[in-house]
Amino acid sequence: MSQALVRIAAAWLLGLMLAVAGAVVAVNLVNNSIASPQQPVREYLDALRKGEGEKALGLLHASVPQSNPAMLDGEALKTATARITDVKFGDAEDRGGNQAMVPIDYTIDGNRLHTEFLLQSSGTQWLFFHDWSFVPAALPVVDVTVVNSSQASLNGVPVNMPDGRNSFAVFYPGEYEASLDDQYFAAPATKATVTSRDMPSAPLNLLTQATDGLKDAVSAKVKEFLDGCAEQADKRQQLQPACPFYHATNNRVVDGTIDWSIADYPAVSIEPFGGRWVVAPLDGKARIKARQVDLFTGAVTELNAVHDFSFTTRLDITGDTVKLTPQLNY
Repeated sequence: MSQALVRIAAAWLLGLMLAVAGAVVAVNLVNNSIASPQQPVREYLDALRKGEGEKALGLLHASVPQSNPAMLDGEALKTATARITDVKFGDAEDRGGNQAMVPIDYTIDGNRLHTEFLLQSSGTQWLFFHDWSFVPAALPVVDVTVVNSSQASLNGVPVNMPDGRNSFAVFYPGEYEASLDDQYFAAPATKATVTSRDMPSAPLNLLTQATDGLKDAVSAKVKEFLDGCAEQADKRQQLQPACPFYHATNNRVVDGTIDWSIADYPAVSIEPFGGRWVVAPLDGKARIKARQVDLFTGAVTELNAVHDFSFTTRLDITGDTVKLTPQLNY
């Protein structure tokens, strides 16, 4: 009887020891997975991929600096993390004071990058399971400038650019691309990759240029002005019309024979200057044909002369409307 009791007690003791060992293994597994310092980072990255900015901000316990929040939610946020691939989590490193650093390595556009997240233990749940959260900090900021424009696009989202500049709070890691692609003005896209809350990114500077569409529109108006000027000079039979071109002579030009035309139209160049868009001086050639009489000999000859001319013009653009005002010195 006593031996049977011993065997039963031993079986119970073995079972208890196995249960305790299993519990220890289970606790360790949980603490190394869903209760590990890496878990909040996984949840944070998942929120970024889904464009859930409010959730990501709550997980990160981050404060938002005074800036434009356009990149903190929705499609802009999804775009920021769309190119993040091949994410590898490193082992958490003890930083003392109940804090741990979780490193991750990942790839953006073929570049291997590294980010570190600082977390702190805020106690345990159910006595055994660790509770980790991000150490609060401010979000990083990306500065954007654009030449002579109050609008731009950042991660595909139209954004306001008062006085040609703005600052945008962003999550990390992420890639942010600024561009400008309007009917009349455009700038090559420029990118910044943000990998840390502490490391400032280079500003995104958009070097705006006039599009071919604007140059064509201005060229058409220059041609319209010059053709109209030549036509009026013909109607009024003027050698020195209110135009950029004129003809001076000591001969008498036979009335009714004066014929002005534009031999070479000016090439249009548009550049930023002093916060405006200016058209470079317009240089061209005008041809005059007429019959003239030499006042000394009375000889009648055919006049066929080409004159260089140059003038400036004021460019005003309102919406889709292009206005050109020639500046002539008579």
